[in-house]
Amino acid sequence: DGCKGNHIEVQQSYNNEASSVPAHTVCNLLFMARYDKLQVMTKMAASGMIPVFYHPCQETACQVIQACYDGGVRVFEFTNRGDFAHEVFAHCMQYVQEHCPDMALGVGSVVDSPTAALYIQMGACFVVGPLLNADVARLCNRRQIPYIPGCGSVSEIGTAQELGCEITKVFPGDVYGPAFVKGMMAPCPWSRIMVTGGVAPEEENLRGWFQAGAFCVGIGSKLFPKGSVEKQDWDAISTRCREVLSCIARIRG
Repeated sequence: DGCKGNHIEVQQSYNNEASSVPAHTVCNLLFMARYDKLQVMTKMAASGMIPVFYHPCQETACQVIQACYDGGVRVFEFTNRGDFAHEVFAHCMQYVQEHCPDMALGVGSVVDSPTAALYIQMGACFVVGPLLNADVARLCNRRQIPYIPGCGSVSEIGTAQELGCEITKVFPGDVYGPAFVKGMMAPCPWSRIMVTGGVAPEEENLRGWFQAGAFCVGIGSKLFPKGSVEKQDWDAISTRCREVLSCIARIRG
């Protein structure tokens, strides 16, 4: 059971406060974003890699975030992909504020402004989506929170930039490939592109994206060694994160 055998000894204050909150009221745990827009973008630029992850068990999700943090990760995207995902996110945010003070925790898979507003009220430091939604852009701009929308054309990236998106996401990356990023950067070198989907934690793959001009990459299931989450092999996840960050640093010189 992924929700048992926690290797992290969560402090008693966290256990008492988080576990005593009924599931239907956990969304009332409201936070302000710990890091502002410039700080989040600086963290993304420094590391070059953002883990993309979802798990329905709040304890397992916290352990994965901790493992990534121990591996040097300072920006983490928790995806809005399951029932009551916002409740898991609220617990993760509470955990991060106490145990991972340098982590900028954001939300992914957001397609509309009500969902974005919900997560922003729970402290999301950034919002990522698979598509471009102008209402989400305006909302995030109002709160000075980075919005990274999924785009599939030069025109769509241009529209996102006009809406105030400092970073745009090429998704799914394996459909477009590094050639798309390189082609985009030639006439629009000011663009900051995050690539998600099809990014592998391997030097050849990473080199292709960064040499094409990617600002950063998001890595999902491929970042986590096979069976590591189920087996609660948190050291394996920390090691993989450390290796990927080191590889990206070498590639970028």
